[in-house]
Amino acid sequence: MSFWRPALAASATVFVGIGLARFAYVPLFPAMVGAGWVDGGGAGLLGAANLAGYLAGVLGGRGLAARLGVPRALDAGMALALLAFAACAVQGGLGWFVLWRGLAGAAGGVLMALAGPAAQASVAPARRSMASGVVMAGAGSGVAAAGLLVPMLLWGGLAFAWAGLAVAVGLLWLAARPFWPNPPALAAAEVAQAVPRALRLLLAYGLSGAGMVAPMVYLADLAVRGRGLPIEAASLVWVLFGLGAVAGTLLGGRVAGRIGGRRALPIWLGVQVLALALALVPWWPALLLAAPLGGFAGIGATAVTLAAAREVAGVQAGVIWIRATACYAVAQAAVAFALAALFAATGDSHAAVFGVGLLLSAAALAASLARGKEMAGPP
Repeated sequence: MSFWRPALAASATVFVGIGLARFAYVPLFPAMVGAGWVDGGGAGLLGAANLAGYLAGVLGGRGLAARLGVPRALDAGMALALLAFAACAVQGGLGWFVLWRGLAGAAGGVLMALAGPAAQASVAPARRSMASGVVMAGAGSGVAAAGLLVPMLLWGGLAFAWAGLAVAVGLLWLAARPFWPNPPALAAAEVAQAVPRALRLLLAYGLSGAGMVAPMVYLADLAVRGRGLPIEAASLVWVLFGLGAVAGTLLGGRVAGRIGGRRALPIWLGVQVLALALALVPWWPALLLAAPLGGFAGIGATAVTLAAAREVAGVQAGVIWIRATACYAVAQAAVAFALAALFAATGDSHAAVFGVGLLLSAAALAASLARGKEMAGPP
C-alpha cells in the first residue's frame, strides 16, 4: 500500500496536468474551429501557448515546491488547472483563450516537474522504475479519458465541455489530495553532490518532444479535416493515442527496470519515428496504427527518461528530470509556434507539420544512439 498510494496520487496529477490540461484540447481543436470560436491558425496558436506555459511551469515548479512543500505545490497546480478550464468556458476571444491555455500549460508543467521525482523518492528503491511507469501512465489515461469524455460533453456545446473538464479536475483533486507524495528533504551532503550533465540524454528527450508536437496538437484535426473522418472518429483516434500512452509508460517502467532507461530509450524513439511516418500515409486506416504507436512512444518515453535520470544522477535525479522536462518544453514550445506559422502559411497542410515531426523524431533517435557516458547502459 505504501507504494501504490503515492504512486497513484502522483499519477492523478499527471492525469490532470498532462492528460487533461494539455491534451484534452486536441479533440476540442476541430470543434473550436467548426464552431467559429477560433480559426485553424488561431487554434494552432492556442496549442503553442499551452506549451509555452508548460515551460514556465516546469521551470518554476521546483522553486514553488521549495517554498510551499511538494503537497501544497501540487495543490496549486491542480487549482490552476481547474480555474483555467472554467475560464475557457467563456467565449472571450483569441487573446482570452491564449491567456488561459497558457496558464493551463503552466499548471501541467508544475505537476509534471514534481510528481515523478516525488513519487520515486517516496517508495522503496526497488520499486522506483515501476513507480515511474505508474505515475506517467496518468498522462495516457488522461488522454484516453479526454478522448471519451470530450465527445460526450460536446453534446452540451463547447462551454459545457470546458466546464465539464473543470469538474473532472476538481473530483480528481479531492480524491488524490489525501495521498500526495511528500518526499523527505535531501541531506546537505546530497544537495552538495555534483549533478551530471547528461547532455545526450537531454538532447534525445528534447528532440523527442519536438517531434511529438505535430501529433500532440494536430492529430485529431488531421483525422477530421485531413482524412475526412467525422469528429467522433477523431475522438476514437485520440483514445487510441491515450491507450498507447498507457501501455508505453507502464511497459517503459518495467523495461527500464530490467535493461536500464538509457538502453530502453532508443527503442521507444524508434517506435516514435514509425508513428510519424505512418501519420504521413494518405490513407485513413494508417491513423489507427499511427495513433497508438505515437502515444506509446511519445508519452512512454517520459517513464523511460525518468528512470534514466535516476540512473544518471541518483538522489539528484530530480535536478536531471527538471532539466530534461525543461528541454522537452523548450523544444515543444519553439516548434509549436513554428508549426502554427507553417500550418497557416501552407493553407493548413498536415503533411508539412507531420513531415517536420518525422525529421525531428529521426534526429532524436540518432541522438539516443550516440555513444557516450550519458547514454551508455548501466555500469
